[in-house]
Amino acid sequence: MCMFIILPVMTCGDSISPQQTAESRTEGESVTLSCSYTASSSNVYLNWYRQNSNQALEYILYKGTGSVSSYSHTADFAKSRFTSTADSSSTTITISKLALSDTAIYHCALEDSTV
Repeated sequence: MCMFIILPVMTCGDSISPQQTAESRTEGESVTLSCSYTASSSNVYLNWYRQNSNQALEYILYKGTGSVSSYSHTADFAKSRFTSTADSSSTTITISKLALSDTAIYHCALEDSTV
């Protein structure tokens, strides 16, 4: 069984929060985690990270919105199983073919594209 906990990371003046706080799935299944946000700019980057026990945050991917919507990047380890969507109020990350090693705390983060 894989367990997922989502925690927000925020920038000043903006907010982002998970739409669910914990998910549990079986190996081989898929899971979609989501966060909703409000931002003073329509041009933001929505980032996803994960954190395994006693480890630093590990970058997974980011996706832009608004005029930076063509910008995205995915870490090499995540390219085959991690995908993301982003719009003007929410972001999701989907992990397919879950493995026990995907058990972690997942963080969604909001970054103004002008930063």
